[in-house]
Amino acid sequence: MQRNNKEIHTLEFVLHAQNEADTAHFAAALAQLAAPGTLLALDGDLGAGKTRFAQAFAHGLGVPGTVNSPTYTIIKEYDGGKLPFYHMDVYRLSLPEADELGLDEYFHGEGVTLVEWASIIEPILPPERLHIRLETTGPHSRKIVCRPIGQRYEAWCRQLRLRKAEEEGTAG
Repeated sequence: MQRNNKEIHTLEFVLHAQNEADTAHFAAALAQLAAPGTLLALDGDLGAGKTRFAQAFAHGLGVPGTVNSPTYTIIKEYDGGKLPFYHMDVYRLSLPEADELGLDEYFHGEGVTLVEWASIIEPILPPERLHIRLETTGPHSRKIVCRPIGQRYEAWCRQLRLRKAEEEGTAG
């Protein structure tokens, strides 16, 4: 079913993180929703906190040890958490190069995949994913926009909105 822009906008979840701790808390909470085959498509300007988001998400999955940016290795695999975690940074790839790497094996695997600079490879991403955009709004503050693509991620955004309303005392 094709959705119009107004419908897509109403499905989005937006969080205004006042500091790095808010961003990390949100990423860790999001990890609790993860299941095999989860795909997070992460975008944002340089310095917006994509790698920090990925580290907090991995921590939320229970991944032990240090999670570093895979800028030059492209893909890092982590085990030891509740699910395998595949962290990708496709900034230095072209779409044809990404396609040749066989990234889709990760997308449809038993783990959770987080792709930094995901818009670069959007044509080869699975039809269902959560697209997250980090926007710098101040020295430490960020606007986090989660755009669900697919029913699983629409349900996630509904759940996130409900949690946010409960925390703010506006639910019901």
